[in-house]
Amino acid sequence: MDAFLQRVWYERRSQWFSLLLLPLSWLFALVSGARRAAYRRGWLQSFRMTRPVLVVGNITVGGTGKTPMTIWLAEQLHARGLRVGIVLRGYGGRSTRWPCDVTNETSAEEAGDEAVLLAQRTGALIVAGPDRVAAARRAIERGAEVVVCDDGMQHYRLARDLELAVIDERRGLGNGRLLPAGPLREPVGRLNSVDLKILTRRSVSADPSPIPGAVVAMPQLGDAVSLGTGERRALQTFVGTRVHAIAGIGNPRAFFDALSALGLTIEPHPFPDHARLTAADVTFPDGAPVLMTEKDAVKCRPGADAASIANCWAVRLDISMSEADAQTLHRLLDRVLGADAGRAVN
Repeated sequence: MDAFLQRVWYERRSQWFSLLLLPLSWLFALVSGARRAAYRRGWLQSFRMTRPVLVVGNITVGGTGKTPMTIWLAEQLHARGLRVGIVLRGYGGRSTRWPCDVTNETSAEEAGDEAVLLAQRTGALIVAGPDRVAAARRAIERGAEVVVCDDGMQHYRLARDLELAVIDERRGLGNGRLLPAGPLREPVGRLNSVDLKILTRRSVSADPSPIPGAVVAMPQLGDAVSLGTGERRALQTFVGTRVHAIAGIGNPRAFFDALSALGLTIEPHPFPDHARLTAADVTFPDGAPVLMTEKDAVKCRPGADAASIANCWAVRLDISMSEADAQTLHRLLDRVLGADAGRAVN
């Protein structure tokens, strides 16, 4: 996401510029509203799968924690003994054939960074492709008993049994305006129709969720893993050493702030979401360690020059929930999975 637009959407001092973009937002509202109405009234067809479809998404542009939440959800479904399929767009991938089956060995160049990360972290059946319906069908053909659609709220062509909307507590909904004057893909009222709102909170707080009915998910940084040797180190071992921090994600600041909160001294290097990293992007003359997100790390491993990644470390990100909030989500899963019988695909 363009850094300038982020300031316009999320910083009060830059909000004046969004007023200039309001006519375009009105046009966006007209087109997107007509599209939603067409699906709601059946003028455009949604396709229901033979297995339950769970959507993890948001109504804003940029990082809110959808992919870590998808990983957490896949782990919960695996624990229930289900074979999970995950479908996503495969943004940035250059595969010549979609939908694309993704494994640990697939390159980010082919299927996109998020698809490869999900394959490495979850062990699920990962299928990437712009057509979510075709991707979901492919996942079911491969044996998926439940399908999780990462970033699928606005893809109404794929009918869903459960919608989870992820919201970043710190940034919220920005200035509350639709694209391009604000970060919203859909009006705020869209949140009233989802099954559960999930607030990603990056600071420990006993305060209740400011959004009624929302549960709280805590993104937590884990160990750093060397891209060159596979060595694992606790992040605290980097305290007292100046490090370079690389993030090509929807909200790079979240990664930088999390590292700083642990006491690390960082030099931040933000990149656009899904940016293709070169050796020059991850090597620095001072020889200081380079910490990067897992999503960026998958773009460095295949065919990478050993010297360029020798000092690079991928930082794991996990989601944790309170027992009460996790139970709230599991009750929704019970309802959806328990209703999975006698289904027919359209």
